[in-house]
Amino acid sequence: MHLIIDGYNLIRQSDTFRRSEKISLEEGRHALLRSLSQYKRRTGHRITVVFDAGVTGSPEVERDRYGGIAILYSQRGRTADDLIKQIVQCRREALVVVTSDRDIAAFAARRGVPAISSPEFEARLQETATGVNRPGGDAVGEREGEPGDREQAPSGTKKKGPSRRLSKKQRAIQSVFRKL
Repeated sequence: MHLIIDGYNLIRQSDTFRRSEKISLEEGRHALLRSLSQYKRRTGHRITVVFDAGVTGSPEVERDRYGGIAILYSQRGRTADDLIKQIVQCRREALVVVTSDRDIAAFAARRGVPAISSPEFEARLQETATGVNRPGGDAVGEREGEPGDREQAPSGTKKKGPSRRLSKKQRAIQSVFRKL
């Protein structure tokens, strides 16, 4: 699995990384990269983090590495959002996009790539760092043998058929969480 992470989006959605970013922008990036490096060692997932280069950026996409993680800085005049969309558009492998940006998430979904919100991924990062797993080993907190793709019907009513199933999008997100 290859994770494409909207770097500044994740930093600014996280209380932990935001505290580091208050010290400096560079410290916020390093805190995120340290955490992702530990996550990569534990899971083995391929990770690419995309950052905006800003006004002083290069005319080309800049590439760097940190602890086995690929880091991309968008080129001058383009945003990290544009670069993430380009990666999703040209994908050659199974991707998961980590962002809370609705535009990027919708773009990825239209191309069959699941998107996980930054807070949800941060929770998974913290679980992995502390070695805590949810019951049954999956990320949605359901035990094996229980209906994993069904909602609970209110007591006293008995529903039948597909109305009890989660939407296709919700099932795809649960499937991705199990793999994270």
